[in-house]
Amino acid sequence: QEQLVESGGGLVQAGASLRLSCAASGRTFSGYHMGWFRQGPGKEREFVAAITYSGDSTYYADFVKGRFTISRDNAKNTINLQMNSLKPEDAAVYYCAADRSITNARRKPEYWGQGTQVTVSS
Repeated sequence: QEQLVESGGGLVQAGASLRLSCAASGRTFSGYHMGWFRQGPGKEREFVAAITYSGDSTYYADFVKGRFTISRDNAKNTINLQMNSLKPEDAAVYYCAADRSITNARRKPEYWGQGTQVTVSS
């Protein structure tokens, strides 16, 4: 069974950094485009960042540009999200996702993880 498992969430103060990881199991996701989404309290799930299967192209939501960096290690079947200069409004459950289409990886991915909580105190 294909599975995406996120880790690295936690409670930090505003201005701090966190690094989220997503480990894929059950299948190799090396041929998949990968993305991160988030859902804050009372909000809809929104796109955060995506990376192509080769890792040569990345995409970011405007509100994280310059602060977050997405990367992947196909040999380890993992992707990461380095989050710097965190703000209270970044608090959310962060989800890892995968799809064979880069368009879908940024909008409506086929595979989802269970999410990891990020809390940012002011």
